[in-house]
Amino acid sequence: MRAGTAGSRIPGGMPQPVASPHAVTIEDLRLLAKRRLPRMAFDYIDGGAEREWTLRENCRAFEDVLFRPRSAVATPACSLHTTILGSAIDLPFVLAPVGSSRMFYPRGEEVAAGAAGKAGTIYTLSTLSGCTLEDVKAATTGVAWYQLYLVGGRDVAHGAIARAKAAGYKALVVTIDTPVAGMRERDPRNGVKELIARNLSTVPFLGQMLSRPAWLYGFFRDGGLMNFPNIVLKDGPMGYADVGAALEQSMVSWDDFRWIRDAWGGPVVVKGVHTADDARRAVGEGAEAIVVSNHGARQLDGVAATIRVLPEVVAAVKGQTEILLDGGIRRGSDIVKALCMGARAVLVGRAYAYGLGAAGEAGVSRAIEILRADVIRTMKLLGCAAVAGLDGSFVDVPAEWTARLPR
Repeated sequence: MRAGTAGSRIPGGMPQPVASPHAVTIEDLRLLAKRRLPRMAFDYIDGGAEREWTLRENCRAFEDVLFRPRSAVATPACSLHTTILGSAIDLPFVLAPVGSSRMFYPRGEEVAAGAAGKAGTIYTLSTLSGCTLEDVKAATTGVAWYQLYLVGGRDVAHGAIARAKAAGYKALVVTIDTPVAGMRERDPRNGVKELIARNLSTVPFLGQMLSRPAWLYGFFRDGGLMNFPNIVLKDGPMGYADVGAALEQSMVSWDDFRWIRDAWGGPVVVKGVHTADDARRAVGEGAEAIVVSNHGARQLDGVAATIRVLPEVVAAVKGQTEILLDGGIRRGSDIVKALCMGARAVLVGRAYAYGLGAAGEAGVSRAIEILRADVIRTMKLLGCAAVAGLDGSFVDVPAEWTARLPR
């Protein structure tokens, strides 16, 4: 991907970077995003909480799961089709909610949703987005979910839920692991708040933006992230600077699920489950699906990798609800391991955000295609022709991960 290459246009007439076949891994897209974005925007995608131990462990822990392939099995074609909450999709992975995506590329949420729809998978829109939920839904031909924070209080959330229903979102994703924003140390060092507030008088951070003129032009022409248009307060959409305090004042509790379910009237997904107890509680509160997630290691540092706790959650729910996994997915083999261990599908966040930062819709599409090809290749090497056939017999899981499970 090369900035300045002829292609489709971004707001203001600037040419869009074009996807390159030389980006063969998600790490390649990460490096391309790092080259195109100023440090403050790139580190917002790339960073995690505090020492970033859990950030690293989310990825590394997949190395502890080993494959057990079936040799001499012909698999001329592999089916990746699956269903989640009754929606048929072409891939066993969906795009996770990533807030403030217009920081990475003009109309970022719409761009990513469009790529997801073309690929035949689901896009999940964050409450903390810079595009309206109506515009994002209109941008995709596929299924869309809406991720809900209670920022602004119950009345504000009711308004967003009503808008999401009217726009045609199919599921409501309620995030439960944000009683306070995690300490992502890169962000205050790099001036993320100053970037969003367009405070160009903040001299220490000005050099970052000036060093990426193509990005800078697109960002300011786009006019995004002046506020959060899906959090409508009495005096209008909430400004970006208010989000930290607002999250702390409006954490979701289990007691909120009754009115959320009543207001929504459709499938509710609980995101941020990390223990068997919370998984059982989520089932009890009517969750149609659970996302095993530590918020991409952006909240509490020092918690276990999500793939490590997946067996505990699978054992706890006993098939009563669909289980998804989020965190650390960088390769199709990671996706296959999660499916073998009981996940219905996975959510990918940073993987497509790197693509968005590298080259807009072309980059998101390239990220999806990299993961799709990885999954197909891994399944053929395993000797499995369909994701529905993946199970625990294809993997060896460390004994200590399952030592405390009921027998």
